[in-house]
Amino acid sequence: MAAIEGAAGAEAGRSDIGKIVVASLVGTTIEFYDFYIFGTAAALVFGAMFFPKSAPETQALNAYLTFGIAFLARPLGSFLFGHFGDRVGRKSALVATMLTMGVATTLIGALPGYATAGVLAPLLLAFLRFVQGVGLGGEWGGAALLAVENAPQGRRAWFGMFPQLGPPIGFFIATALFLALLIGFGEAAFVDWAWRIPFLMSAILVAIGLYVRVALEETPAFKAAIALDKRVAAPLGVVLQDHLPPLVQGSLAIVVCYALFYISTVYTLGYGVRSLGIARVSLLEVMCAAIVFMALATPISAALSDRVGRRPVLLVSAAAAAAVGLVMPALLAQGPAGVLVFLSLALGVMGLSFAPLGALLPELFPTEVRYTGAASAYNLGGILGASFAPSLAQILEANGGIAWVGYYIAAAATISFFAILSMRETRHAAGRPFGRP
Repeated sequence: MAAIEGAAGAEAGRSDIGKIVVASLVGTTIEFYDFYIFGTAAALVFGAMFFPKSAPETQALNAYLTFGIAFLARPLGSFLFGHFGDRVGRKSALVATMLTMGVATTLIGALPGYATAGVLAPLLLAFLRFVQGVGLGGEWGGAALLAVENAPQGRRAWFGMFPQLGPPIGFFIATALFLALLIGFGEAAFVDWAWRIPFLMSAILVAIGLYVRVALEETPAFKAAIALDKRVAAPLGVVLQDHLPPLVQGSLAIVVCYALFYISTVYTLGYGVRSLGIARVSLLEVMCAAIVFMALATPISAALSDRVGRRPVLLVSAAAAAAVGLVMPALLAQGPAGVLVFLSLALGVMGLSFAPLGALLPELFPTEVRYTGAASAYNLGGILGASFAPSLAQILEANGGIAWVGYYIAAAATISFFAILSMRETRHAAGRPFGRP
């Protein structure tokens, strides 16, 4: 085993590691761009566009519920693409996830509104959002494995950081594009038709991503699994039978990341327009500034987790997330300046907690079921932390005030804290070979 993995590692050493890093980063950037433009549009446009004007009080809630459908689909995507990623190869699965996401996103940009298609409009929107979720469900696990299974010993968190940088970069591009459209065309044109441009542009971005990914080779760890005939017939069954505790722990560990991100972005964007009376342009400017803190915190956290371990960094970040939730009402009460401080803190802490998970979740599972296990943990956590987070936050706000939204964040942080506390440290991943020696 060691000899075969050593040979595979040497081959990886000869390959262009820069191409691998770029492929993992570009892929998640494009996929999460596709995913996030839906969330931004749901907060700003979809309520009035796809739901009847006779019930304006439920338009925003219905848009948020449509947003949440994708999180129910993401585990299905992790099971489906994880199966092929563990059986056929990481590369093939990653190409398929990008095609799935890209086609669904582009079609959303061409959908008729409720005024034109009636009830068919929200049904088509919900279906395409479901397909988006299936595509993204298989994306992250494959991108993370592409990075960590090619990483040198002792640097898996650093290499696993690159797919983790995709979400903030994708979110920044999405938010900046919406901001440019609002400024360039004005709110009336944006609501009427210009919101479609980011969705239609997905076709171009996906073509770029496919070009990058098609040229890749399989990871050394997967090649070793093939050489030793270590592949299993039903990866999901093996995960559920032999690796259920790490699956549950990994799923709960990421809950706080999801809750922080989607409450601080999708929900807060809608809350700022609806309850604080802040202009859409101003909120998008604030978002663009705040997301920088997530991007800065991500490499810092990755470097720390390679040096001191995954658990210490994740425990501290979960405690910090709880604190951010508790101060949320006081900050938002301060208007635009308070919104900027809240979002900067929330997304900065999100980066601290998100980065180590790029290495930790793959480290919880052996090579032959790693794609399925890591992707399933990542996406099952999304059901708990994000699927209906904006909807639940709006319900909590309506019935108990904004403080209860902060309590929701703190509760999610508590769940993740104790899940991480129950784990073993995975930094050395004994008995779980990765990449290059």
